[in-house]
Amino acid sequence: MKTKMAFAGFRHGHINSLYELARSSDEVEVVAACEEDPDTRNGLHAVGRIQLTHTDVQRMLDEVEFDALAVGDYFARRGSLVLEALSRGKHAIADKPLCTRLSEVAEMARITRSGSLKVGCMLTMRDSAPMRGARAMIRAGRIGEVQAIGFGGQHPLMLDSRPGWYFEAGKHGGTITDIGIHAIDAIPWITGLEFHTINAARCWNAFARPYPHFHDAAQMMLTMNNGCGVLGDVSYFAPDRLGYRLPQYWRTTFWGTEGLIELSTAMDKLMVVGAADDEVRYEPLPPAVKGGYLRSFLDDIAGVTPDSGLDTAAVLESMRTAITIQEAANHGAREVELR
Repeated sequence: MKTKMAFAGFRHGHINSLYELARSSDEVEVVAACEEDPDTRNGLHAVGRIQLTHTDVQRMLDEVEFDALAVGDYFARRGSLVLEALSRGKHAIADKPLCTRLSEVAEMARITRSGSLKVGCMLTMRDSAPMRGARAMIRAGRIGEVQAIGFGGQHPLMLDSRPGWYFEAGKHGGTITDIGIHAIDAIPWITGLEFHTINAARCWNAFARPYPHFHDAAQMMLTMNNGCGVLGDVSYFAPDRLGYRLPQYWRTTFWGTEGLIELSTAMDKLMVVGAADDEVRYEPLPPAVKGGYLRSFLDDIAGVTPDSGLDTAAVLESMRTAITIQEAANHGAREVELR
């Protein structure tokens, strides 16, 4: 039996890829799609790829029979829509971030504790070829015990073309919550380690000067449960034109006791240096998994452990950690223990 999926909100372009995946899946039936914002709706009509059925989310939820709600509204509204679906006995999947408040994560955890309802998220790094390659090597012990990690997830700001709600107070939820969630989810999955302490985190306004409340710069210093140190930057600092194609895009280095691995999402191979190597080596990548996050969500609903490990518990734990780091940045908190 197909999973009947309804879509609530298309305020960020990421959700379009889930819509297309769902439409092409033999296991999913898209039964409704709603966009309340008139400007977004007009843009979707102009492109013609999304078949909207409703202009009011509550009306759609009341009128349509569905099994799972897919959420792509502005960030700060996503949590309430996911919780609305869960309260109706429906599963939910959202673009990242899943939500922007710790209270929302806690309520999702409470509702899903019985195991009958599932929550998914478009955490695509687990599907990425470079990340999958690094995971296989690190889990195989190729560089020994990981002792330091550095990552740069700088994005282009695109101030003139990014959706306007990004810069409306109260709708974004923070740059660490927005971008950092990818690394926060991927690093434990790759290394087998867990985040233990937020040593420091900082967000500030740097490039988005017309919107001083919007903190487009974000950095963090973290410690894993084995003492491994993590330094990360997820600022909106990348030059607009080449932003996502820069070799620095998600450049990540894992330093182990027996060598290092470095990758970026722009690389078609992994850089690997063993402790006894005389030169830098490059090794091929495994295949990426297109739409693996949707596969994981459907498996979780079916009671099957996802190959990627991205089940409800993993989604909520990653989201809880990311928002806690964001809160530490917001309040200048230091040495915050996560466990």
